[in-house]
Amino acid sequence: MAAPCAEDPSLERHFKGHRDAVTCVDFSINTKQLASGSMDSCLMVWHMKPQSRAYRFTGHKDAVTCVNFSPSGHLLASGSRDKTVRIWVPNVKGESTVFRAHTATVRSVHFCSDGQSFVTASDDKTVKVWATHRQKFLFSLSQHINWVRCAKFSPDGRLIVSASDDKTVKLWDKSSRECVHSYCEHGGFVTYVDFHPSGTCIAAAGMDNTVKVWDVRTHRLLQHYQSVNGLSFHPSGNYLITASSDSTLKILDLMEGRLLYTLHGHQGPATTVAFSRTGEYFASGGSDEQVMVWKSNFDIVDHGEVTKVPRPPATLASSMGNLTVSILEQRLTLTEDKLKQCLENQQLIMQRATP
Repeated sequence: MAAPCAEDPSLERHFKGHRDAVTCVDFSINTKQLASGSMDSCLMVWHMKPQSRAYRFTGHKDAVTCVNFSPSGHLLASGSRDKTVRIWVPNVKGESTVFRAHTATVRSVHFCSDGQSFVTASDDKTVKVWATHRQKFLFSLSQHINWVRCAKFSPDGRLIVSASDDKTVKLWDKSSRECVHSYCEHGGFVTYVDFHPSGTCIAAAGMDNTVKVWDVRTHRLLQHYQSVNGLSFHPSGNYLITASSDSTLKILDLMEGRLLYTLHGHQGPATTVAFSRTGEYFASGGSDEQVMVWKSNFDIVDHGEVTKVPRPPATLASSMGNLTVSILEQRLTLTEDKLKQCLENQQLIMQRATP
């Protein structure tokens, strides 16, 4: 069988170790480690180096809902349905500190770019900001009127965005602690939100099976796509990847406002997806208990741009009107044969690496 061409994403590794659905994934800054959380209450830290043993961290008493490496990569934060946040040292010892962060399930945890603080979101309807090194509570943002599913810092740390089951996305000023805007266009619960790498727009995914991209300066809706559980921006700002309940991952070209690829690999809903810090890889997790690592390939021309300031979203193409995703879809189907081939290739690589 012919190998995929250089521009197409390819499945590099797939990790098995979780005993229930995977809920979250995140790469360390140097891409040497990949963390994943699961409904099995465990946190796994996988090593990208072949034949390295994974770490299984136990401590949470219920499902792990979120995971995030600190900017330095020296710490790993996780949140759980047990209402706690744990800060781990991601080494073989797996030491952690634990604190009761909320009065209900913790849905989201995210470090600020300076690593000095992190933000959590919870079913108790609040967003809380904490000092990292003492896990000291700093302040709470509490205008949502239903569960808060996700909260993220902007790249410069000045803004916080939150997504809620009250069908709104709220933008907060960190210094004044005030809500500066509410986006109310979602037709259902809003489950995930993130900033574009430039910091000037946000993407939000909702249970109405849509992802919407807004400009945070003009608050204008820029783009609108379909069918999403989770999402991640490529560091160049040119691409967005989404995970869907139809088991696929979709890669969107934000410059042209079109769908580039539909990737098949998971058996059942794809629940989470994240690019590595350079964009060279992305990882996905699913209800099939698997974590998959893919090589991007399609972004080779952008690797040199990653260290530059991402293009301003003013250049984002509008996908409104008749240019629906389904019409522009170019399918890259990883059939069972290709999946088998990827796994066989991985085994060959590991055998060659054995002394």
